[in-house]
Amino acid sequence: MTKHGQTSRRELLAGGVALAGMAAAGPAMAQAAEVSFFYPVAVGGPITKLIDSYAADFEKENPNIKVRPIYAGTYQETIVKALTAHKSGTPPVTSVLLSTDMFTLIDEDAIVPFDEFISTDADREWLKSFFPAFMENSQTGGKTWGIPFQRSTVVLYWNKEMFREAGLDPEKAPQNWAEQVEFAQKLTKRDASGAVTQWGMQIPSSGFPYWLFQGLSTQAGAILANSAGNRTDFTNPAVLEALQYWIDLAQKHRVHPTGIVEWGTTPRDFFERKVAMMWTTTGNLTNVRSNARFPFGVAMLPAGKRRGSPTGGGNFYISKKAARAQQEAAFRFIRWITTPERAAQWGIDTGYVAVSPAAYETPAMKAYAADFPAALVARDQLPHAVAEFSTHENQRVTKAFNDALQAAILGTKPPAQALAEAQAEAERILRPYR
Repeated sequence: MTKHGQTSRRELLAGGVALAGMAAAGPAMAQAAEVSFFYPVAVGGPITKLIDSYAADFEKENPNIKVRPIYAGTYQETIVKALTAHKSGTPPVTSVLLSTDMFTLIDEDAIVPFDEFISTDADREWLKSFFPAFMENSQTGGKTWGIPFQRSTVVLYWNKEMFREAGLDPEKAPQNWAEQVEFAQKLTKRDASGAVTQWGMQIPSSGFPYWLFQGLSTQAGAILANSAGNRTDFTNPAVLEALQYWIDLAQKHRVHPTGIVEWGTTPRDFFERKVAMMWTTTGNLTNVRSNARFPFGVAMLPAGKRRGSPTGGGNFYISKKAARAQQEAAFRFIRWITTPERAAQWGIDTGYVAVSPAAYETPAMKAYAADFPAALVARDQLPHAVAEFSTHENQRVTKAFNDALQAAILGTKPPAQALAEAQAEAERILRPYR
């Protein structure tokens, strides 16, 4: 999953908004409604089959609502398509877009808050049922703009066979930055000519390097943006410390590939035994379980001054331009698909974190976790998690930051200079929002 395994921590599931009904249809739902549903996935496969089956099951229970999933690429492609459709006047009724797109969608006046559809005690309990860490990228200004659906954190995966070969305890992951380097040094192998045949670790730096970097910056004690989305803190000394640690893995300790490490090929490198430890999304969990031909472990990210990971992944949003009956239908669908039982099954089928504590109390999830305890790691990391980096003009600000990180990793700019330039650009972009 895009940033997230099955659909790439950031593949865009583009499609019309899926609408489903929870309670008896009110007056607005008396007539049939169609909910177009943009879902971010680039290609067909298990994910699209799952979404199609959810739509079909919802329609059986709600015959007056038609849910029409539309698959249109990565998360980045999906937000562009959703905003283009909004400007043309024919947006999908609902979309799964990145939680970090919230400010952009608000600024474009493209979505409505879910508070408009909350009318019963059951609705209010449902809105309070999600993990608080996921709501940090879903609420602002006292309103709820997105509903968590396929959410994630960054976790550490390791090859237990390689640990054993290196004289390490195969059941014990590195607990802190120093141990991570120590383990990676023992796990890096070179041939007689000095060429690396096995890397100790990989942290991807393509696509959305800020997301993986946020694990390091959080562990260093820095928060990259404020909750209002109008200030960044890229020149915080802790941010520089985190970036230098990442660079040192390759340049100083020589346990990590030099240059840009691709997001999409990192899991494959892991499967092909080219790397012993990798940082990637928990959304890759099902992918790893299906394709790793060796015993593997999953752990929280190692701690710096503290533990930490950003949350990630996609939220449901409802289009402001959709007809009220369509909006109501979409709300029903979103309530339906996020019930504990369905959230649990979605987590089991994909590797994403089930979005509510109640999902982990379901018989299905309890049985799954008993058989596969790794499924609980990302959930257990949530108390240490922070909101994924998100601001107004998010794509522009994020691009400036990603470019800075990559320039520092490639060595084309000193880390401090790269971060200072990104901060200056963010200041210029965000000043009007303060």
